[in-house]
Amino acid sequence: MESSLPLLFAAVVGFSHAFEADHLVAVSNIVTKRNSLPLAIKDGIYWGLGHTSTILLIGLLMIVGKATFLNGYFGYLEAFVGLMLIALGCFRLYRYFYRINDGHQDFDHVNGHHLAYGVGLVHGLAGSGALILLVMTKIESTVESILYLIIFGLGSVLGMLIAAGIFNLPFSKRMSTHQNTHLFLILTSSVLCIGYGSYVVVENLI
Repeated sequence: MESSLPLLFAAVVGFSHAFEADHLVAVSNIVTKRNSLPLAIKDGIYWGLGHTSTILLIGLLMIVGKATFLNGYFGYLEAFVGLMLIALGCFRLYRYFYRINDGHQDFDHVNGHHLAYGVGLVHGLAGSGALILLVMTKIESTVESILYLIIFGLGSVLGMLIAAGIFNLPFSKRMSTHQNTHLFLILTSSVLCIGYGSYVVVENLI
């Protein structure tokens, strides 16, 4: 019974993991291009699926393949996530001003979630090593370790779809008619993305 306790809490830990600062600044930036709540929620789901994909891949390498050589590289992977956040913030600003100056609407109505999935994939690199090492020390069974990561991932999907929905509320069709408010929120999310990404890079490389 005691050995199964980590599995019982995996979904809760995964759910709360979705609300970490670097995840929130990324998803808030992504959903600023949506004025459709269902599309924003799908972005959150795809982010969670991408995040889970990377964690499972690294987990299989470390737990099943015993790839302990990865341990020394997680600081660089964290820095790479920081660079991605900087790029995400800069790209959102470019996209907004380019489309507005070109006379196009800023919101994206296309049912494509490649960006959200890709950002989730990269985000899975941040902290995945510490998570998997923790699982390996708490759970001896390889099957249970992988099961923990899967349940953890499903919890993070649920957490991120809720976060994406909440962050998208200010960009509803009613609110999106207020151009100044729209611009302020985009600038805020982009600056937070760039600022936090810079902090992560400095923290892990300097």
